[in-house]
Amino acid sequence: MRTLGLFEAKQKPSEIVERASEGERIGITRRGKLAALLIPARPDKDIQQIFQEIEKVRQRARYKKKISTRDLIDEGRA
Repeated sequence: MRTLGLFEAKQKPSEIVERASEGERIGITRRGKLAALLIPARPDKDIQQIFQEIEKVRQRARYKKKISTRDLIDEGRA
């Protein structure tokens, strides 16, 4: 992460925003202390994409062998 002083950040805001939009994280300091962090914006996702990603995680987490409800009760998980 690159840091800039507040004065320098005010001198070239377009350049800083351009670099952040390309993926760079930029810290802005005031009197030597980190005051702000400029990071790239996250792309918007629709609800359908979110559910698809959740389903992918669920698919990876499924058991390989079939487990009955009785097995889960015996293990104390149900």
